[in-house]
Amino acid sequence: MTETHTHTHSHKHVVQGKNLVYSILLNLLITVAQVIGGIASGSLALLSDALHNFSDVLSLGFSLIAHKLSRKKATEEHTFGYKRAELIAAFVNASTLIIVAFILIYGAINRFVNPKPIESDIVIWLSVLGIIVNGGSVLLLQKDSEHNINMKSAYLHLLTDMMASVAVLVGGLMMKFFGWFWIDGILTILIGIYLIVVGYKLVITATKMLMLFTPDEIDIKEIVAEVEKIPGAGKLHHVHVWHLNEEELHLEAHLDCSKDISISEFNTISAKIEEVVFEKFQINHINIQPEYKKEDPKEIIVQD
Repeated sequence: MTETHTHTHSHKHVVQGKNLVYSILLNLLITVAQVIGGIASGSLALLSDALHNFSDVLSLGFSLIAHKLSRKKATEEHTFGYKRAELIAAFVNASTLIIVAFILIYGAINRFVNPKPIESDIVIWLSVLGIIVNGGSVLLLQKDSEHNINMKSAYLHLLTDMMASVAVLVGGLMMKFFGWFWIDGILTILIGIYLIVVGYKLVITATKMLMLFTPDEIDIKEIVAEVEKIPGAGKLHHVHVWHLNEEELHLEAHLDCSKDISISEFNTISAKIEEVVFEKFQINHINIQPEYKKEDPKEIIVQD
C-alpha cells in the first residue's frame, strides 16, 4: 500500500531562547531581594511573591531546557526529535502555577488566624523593584509567547508576578497610610485565585496537545467535505488531526480513491489535498494512505 507524506511550511517566528536567560537572571535578583525584604518586614504577600518568583526561576529554566531540546534534530531513535518537549514544559509550568497558588492561599488563611505586624516601607520599595524587573521580563517574552506555548507558560509566570507586585504595592501603600494590615492576606488570596485561573487554562491547552486531541478550531467533518470535492479523491476516512507541537499540525487519513489510479495520478490528488488543507485549515503535514475498494470501515473516525 502506497502512502504519501507531505509538508507545507509557512513563515515561522523564530523564538529567542536568550530572552529566557535574561529573564532567569532578573528573577533570581528579585527573588533574593524579596525573601530578605519579606523576612525583614514580616509581609506574607512579599514572601508569597518571592515564592512565586522562585517558581518562575525554576519554570524558566525548565522552559529553556525544553526550548533547546526542541531544536535538536531527529534521529533513528527519536524520529520526531524532541519537538514535544516544549509541550511538557508548558504543562509542568502551568501545573506549578496552580500548586503555588494553593500554597499562597493556605499561608494567607493562616496569617488571618495568626496576624503579625508588617514594615510597610520595605514592602513598598521591593514591590516597585518587582514591577520593574518582572515588567522587563514580560516585555522580553511577549512576542515569543504569541507563537509558542512553552514561551506562553513562561510569559504567564512573569505576567502574574508583575501583577502580584502591583497588588503588593497597593497593599503596602494601604498599610502605610491607613494601617490596613489585613489587606496583606486579602491580596495574597486574590493573587492565588488569579494563578489558578490562568494556570488551569494553560494546563488544559497543553493536555489536549499532549493527548493528541483534535484542535478546538478544527472541524474534521469540514475537512472531509473539502477533500471529497477534489476530483478523483473519493472518500476520506480513518481521520486523525493533532498537534505534534505548536508549529506542526498533522493530518493522517485513508483515502478511498474513486478509480483504480496509478501512483503518479495519486500524487497529483495528494498535492491538491495538501494545498486545500493548508489554505483552509493551516494543516502543514499530511499523511494519506490511498485505497481502492478496500474492505475496511469507512467511517470518518475509526477506533484503531
